[in-house]
Amino acid sequence: MIDLRISNGFISEKGKNLLPHPGEEVFDLKGKIVLPGMVNAHTHLYSSLSRGMPMPKTPPRNFLEVLKKIWWKLDRALDEETIYYSALIGAIEAVQCGTTTMIDHHASPNAIRGSLDIIKEAMAKVGLRGVLCYEVTDRGGKKQRDEGIAENESFIHTNSKNTHFRGLVGAHASFTLNDESLLLCAELAKAYRTGVHIHVAEDLCDVSDAKKKYGCSIIERLSKKNIISKKSILAHCIHLSQKDYTKLNKSQAWLANNPRSNMNNKVGVAPIHQFKNRGMIGTDGFPSDMIEEAKIAFFKRQDSQQKQKIDFAQLISGGQRCISEIFDSPFGTLDKNSNADLIVSDYIAPTPMSKENLLGHYLFGMRSANIESVMVGGKWVMKNRVISGVDVENIYSTAAQKSKKMWIKMMETVP
Repeated sequence: MIDLRISNGFISEKGKNLLPHPGEEVFDLKGKIVLPGMVNAHTHLYSSLSRGMPMPKTPPRNFLEVLKKIWWKLDRALDEETIYYSALIGAIEAVQCGTTTMIDHHASPNAIRGSLDIIKEAMAKVGLRGVLCYEVTDRGGKKQRDEGIAENESFIHTNSKNTHFRGLVGAHASFTLNDESLLLCAELAKAYRTGVHIHVAEDLCDVSDAKKKYGCSIIERLSKKNIISKKSILAHCIHLSQKDYTKLNKSQAWLANNPRSNMNNKVGVAPIHQFKNRGMIGTDGFPSDMIEEAKIAFFKRQDSQQKQKIDFAQLISGGQRCISEIFDSPFGTLDKNSNADLIVSDYIAPTPMSKENLLGHYLFGMRSANIESVMVGGKWVMKNRVISGVDVENIYSTAAQKSKKMWIKMMETVP
């Protein structure tokens, strides 16, 4: 049993039997479990309105067809309203699951300008933190590529000192970016001393494209173009060689595992033992239930029978360590001076629980349904399962109507 004093958004004191200062509000959480807020290290909030949408008449035969027939039709159907409501739904679900920060990778080719500010507005309404970027790609031509670069630069510049939002340079993947486009992304990241958030080797098509067109591996290509740095986030990283992983570990880039998405798209199992101490977990567009995602990551690895040792606690906390670097401020602990992003769980342990066996309770017992309250920056954004200032029922009703229109637009979109 410990007491925490929260001041100005940070944990200012930690100890036993702390006495309240005059005028301080006291919350008695006896019998509850307090943990640091969780981080979704790679997601696509625009997918929030995709659930139940019509599927292609001819099912996709491979990953590239999944992109062309589903996701690239969806992102082209997005407008300002659906960007907002998809982000709002995703943010609400994140809070309900105890996720306090999302690292989002956005694309809306027909509504690029200002799209990141719309996502920021939605997330801020719920009270979350976000690390946002716009997906630069060549698939829409030079004009859309340049608009994507400009959108990233605008958001990064505007939010360079924001305590709740920061920007990265978004890039889709090696196989949808030519050399000039990669260099533009790298130059922007260098100019603002930030990183590039990019999909890497999610499918073998990415690997074969680099080898066929450029005569090298993806990592060699991205390294030559200065995309990979300590501040960059590489999502998936499934189909890489030992040489590639060694190079990535030396660079200290962050690597995000997305087990549910990988399973759904049938792209393979990430060798997360290769991620070392820079690995973390994302959902790649699935709801931001990081407890569920961690469990799936654990059990999928067990099922794959990969025998190399891995520190799962370090993988689970990777997102918190990543945003500590991005915001240049400590997250992910209950120590003094750490950001007061906290979650309260009413999980009741049926067996002894300690620091040493907390991971066992996390993976085999705790559920996101146990999350009853969430604090971000010292403020309760959800208390007793009620999100402050948010009409959840009305938002969901409106989102359902907006999604119907988006689905119709998707069906009219040429692949």
